Amino acid sequence: MLEKNLKYYRLRSGLSKRELASRIGVSAMAISHYENGERKPEIDILRRLAGELGVKLADFLAVRSRNHQYAHCEFRKNRALSKTEEEFICESVEEYFDRFFNVVDALGGEVLPACPEIRCVQVGRDSEEAARLLRKHLGFAEEGPIQNLVGAMENKGVLIFRCGIENAHFSGMNGTVDGRPYLILNANMTPERQRSTLVHELAHVFCVFPDDMPEKEREDFATAISGAFLCPREDMLRELGVRRTRITSDMIMVAKEYGVSTLLLMKRANLLGMISDAVYKDFMIRASQNGWRKNEPSRIPEETTNLFEQLTIRAVNEDEISQLRGAELLKLSYDEFDRMVHA
Repeated sequence: MLEKNLKYYRLRSGLSKRELASRIGVSAMAISHYENGERKPEIDILRRLAGELGVKLADFLAVRSRNHQYAHCEFRKNRALSKTEEEFICESVEEYFDRFFNVVDALGGEVLPACPEIRCVQVGRDSEEAARLLRKHLGFAEEGPIQNLVGAMENKGVLIFRCGIENAHFSGMNGTVDGRPYLILNANMTPERQRSTLVHELAHVFCVFPDDMPEKEREDFATAISGAFLCPREDMLRELGVRRTRITSDMIMVAKEYGVSTLLLMKRANLLGMISDAVYKDFMIRASQNGWRKNEPSRIPEETTNLFEQLTIRAVNEDEISQLRGAELLKLSYDEFDRMVHA
């Protein structure tokens, strides 16, 4: 589908229609026609487009499905994203899952786990209780750290796409494809922040907030649920004790065990009364001095999405697709994919 691919690669390059048109010597209206499918570019223009966008001609011709129904959630009003960036994120989601479902369909379409029912966890304004209910709904124990949360959610039928977005104001979003929930995470964030963002989005996907809760309060509440989900109250009492007068190194060990930043752990400890406001304030001052409020160093391994790769290798081994096609779908070179298949 030339029009969808052209739009995706243009947005990936950060170019407006007018800017791209100027660079290849056509009108902005012509680019609109191409992207709307109202006109096909001549081969020489197609070559200029490919050269300017840094892609191969074949990339424009990659098959895109018209059958999938996407419902992207609205971008939150406090996100400092341009319209072009918002469009690119949505196009990236569709481009990725079009490739993903190409493999799913090749395997017969019944290879994905059934997903828990969405938007059915009724919550009030108690974030601790909401987190407990969300854990229960998703099949996790009420207490204890959750290792490899990304992999665990893929195994529960939630689709996850880690996309590198060069904007620190964007952490993630959610939506559905054919009624199945997807989550997108900014791969440029630390693994700890990706985990907390993932649960924030899970809260939006599975929880039903009170009707009278304003948007800003919903966002703050989803963030509170994320903290309570990753660091349950009983765990914190057991790991940290009832009262602390200072920050000690074992608290950093607890943050690593639960896969959260020390900023999130200390916030939880303060909210639960385990450290005083004065101790928390002193920690935040030191965190600011160390640059942690914007860029706290990661202490845990990155959690990667493996489902797409796993299904693609399976499809090749079952002769449903060729090895060359598998490499194309994963956007790898043939040699890279060959090493993956025969690892």
